[in-house]
Amino acid sequence: MTAIPQLFEKLRAEKRKALMPFVTAGDPDLAFTAQVLREVVGRGAALCEVGVPYSDPIADGPVIQASYTRALGKKIKLAEILETLGGVCPGLGAPVVTMVSYAIIYRHGPERYCEEVAARGVAGLIVPDLPVDESPALAKLAGEQGLSLIQLVTPTTPRDRALRICETSSGFVYYVSVAGITGERTELPSDLVDNVGWLRTKTDLPICIGFGVNKPEHVRLLAPVADGLIVGSAIVKRVAQAADRPRDEVLREVGDYVAELLAAMPAAG
Repeated sequence: MTAIPQLFEKLRAEKRKALMPFVTAGDPDLAFTAQVLREVVGRGAALCEVGVPYSDPIADGPVIQASYTRALGKKIKLAEILETLGGVCPGLGAPVVTMVSYAIIYRHGPERYCEEVAARGVAGLIVPDLPVDESPALAKLAGEQGLSLIQLVTPTTPRDRALRICETSSGFVYYVSVAGITGERTELPSDLVDNVGWLRTKTDLPICIGFGVNKPEHVRLLAPVADGLIVGSAIVKRVAQAADRPRDEVLREVGDYVAELLAAMPAAG
């Protein structure tokens, strides 16, 4: 069993849910990215998502787009990101997945990308611009390297297509809470719980909800129907302050925020 299925099997046995922070690689720099990963896992995050900066991000809101722009402005390279992950992932104590555009994978070479991230201890890939119809080839390459290929289901995904996405995904299914872009929200859609509940009856894969999750009340609402919750923009916004503030303070605040969300996480039923 590979790392992510093993993690969720363990969490289910312990009646726990996963919190999955998202960080942008290289914002404000890769050394701080590594520190943030260690901090959030030390505070109890079960797995982490690392965004590979891309000039034309898919579905990312202004906070994450701005972080990508800052990182790219510093001429960050994929090789540098992989080197950093290789120094963090093996001893982190939690699986790491990369959120990466297929354009980057294609340019690097799909087989080579899978081989190189696996060699550095990465556990999975989220490729938001990869249609399910074109995913089998990458799923095969990922599987050969022990990587999970996590695919996204949105509120507007037709149900027959959602089933196909689940069939070709591994590790977990990423359920996008809203039709739109990432970002903090005061309210989540009223039918979100019902939609995830329907999907739960159609797949044995864990379901993690992302986009807009940023408050303890969101955690209390969604955790009962999800296996994990993904928190992105709220983390990225806090991390960005490290460019102008003492880094130890920022790191502590990020850790405190993660701890606050985890404190609101009910046990699995």
